[in-house]
Amino acid sequence: MFSGMIFESVIIILTSIFLVFILSKYYKKRHELTLLLFIIFFFYLLSIIFSWLSKVLVLFSGEEYIYNSSAPDPGTPLSWIILRILDFRISFIFLTVAVYLSHIFEVKVFEVAAKKGHRITILIFGLITIIYSLFIYSRGNTLLDAIAFLLVAVYMGIIYGPFCTKSFKLRKQASDVAIKKAFFSLAIMSIFFILVLVNFFLDRLTILLGGPGFSVFYFLGWICVLVGMLFAYYGYIKPKAR
Repeated sequence: MFSGMIFESVIIILTSIFLVFILSKYYKKRHELTLLLFIIFFFYLLSIIFSWLSKVLVLFSGEEYIYNSSAPDPGTPLSWIILRILDFRISFIFLTVAVYLSHIFEVKVFEVAAKKGHRITILIFGLITIIYSLFIYSRGNTLLDAIAFLLVAVYMGIIYGPFCTKSFKLRKQASDVAIKKAFFSLAIMSIFFILVLVNFFLDRLTILLGGPGFSVFYFLGWICVLVGMLFAYYGYIKPKAR
């Protein structure tokens, strides 16, 4: 738990630094898509912060119901939100928002108007995921937590899968080296964002198999967020802002 908190502290600091760079690039050229990527990355950062906060609460709060899952829930509004922070439900919400905004980014960057039915489906799926994460909850119920995790994972696959395919396709079609680099960086970004929950799933799997948790897959999960941002920054944002 402590090592996870320290690790996430480092990831938060590094991610925040890159967000400052991205915002400075936006202010130079006022490129709309740079701002949209900044917002997407900011929601990823919030998901990491609340994951970090869950560990801080367990380690330092001193409240028994927080560090001892068998202790009774006080049933207060504060405990309601704290328990959802502890079980990563709030992090899931921020991830869901980031994924939905990535869909908007996809529509804008590929300049393809999404069909109304598809837009509504994407929005409804995101809302269902957020509502489930907040309200379909019972402490210690692994099945409910697994469903919440699965909803976010499916949502990421629905958005980033086609995003990756389109990026690689346009990279092959482009003749300009800078454009090729931009689409390649966006494709790699989407792959690493998909790998975030893949790694968290593998970490959970190691726990189910008797491991202590916080395996190498857990640390790889948040590293994938940072790597995805790096590719987007150097391949797409930085050249666009020049």
